[in-house]
Amino acid sequence: MSLATLLLLADGRLPSGGHAHSSGLEAQVSAGRVRSVEDLDGFLRGKLATGALVSAAFAAAACGDVARCADLDAGLDARTPSPALRRASRAQGRALLRAGRAMWPVAAIGREPHQPVALGALAAAAGLSPAETAVAAAHGAITGPAGAAVRLLGLDPYAVHALLARLAPECDRIAELAAKRSGDPVDDLPAAGAPLLDIGAEHHATWEVRLFAS
Repeated sequence: MSLATLLLLADGRLPSGGHAHSSGLEAQVSAGRVRSVEDLDGFLRGKLATGALVSAAFAAAACGDVARCADLDAGLDARTPSPALRRASRAQGRALLRAGRAMWPVAAIGREPHQPVALGALAAAAGLSPAETAVAAAHGAITGPAGAAVRLLGLDPYAVHALLARLAPECDRIAELAAKRSGDPVDDLPAAGAPLLDIGAEHHATWEVRLFAS
């Protein structure tokens, strides 16, 4: 295990465009569903149980066998009913590949893969294992919207990071579950959905003024 490489891949300062996305939080803030650290806790726990589990499983699967990336990408399309979310995922995948190829010889997996597939291919090129990749994916699924919450709501960043610390064991648990499924056929990988986020993403895409791309 290369801990430094894992930290590099999970670092929010990696120039992969993640800072431009709220992972659906902006729409939920606008709807009044997330207003406090306590609300954010519920949002992030829901994120871990749904999108983070799916992302971590697909990223781990791509890391374990890069040759599966095309099938995994199609599987993520089937699990992402919102066109706005599909566009956001592919935009982040494209940006992640651009950053990754400046660091490691990443395999050719298409120009605009979904973000988890790009993460898995990048992790494989960096020499990480599927289990480590799942940790990076699950971690990123909650740190992104947590950072967005500070900007959107003016929350105390110390309180938000205390929340992330409390969620760390659950993040590890989700990553472990995802890694164990990484060798499953694409159709058998996790498919947990969050319909409210899908609906929110479509509304958010129509806004003329917004802070985040998604």
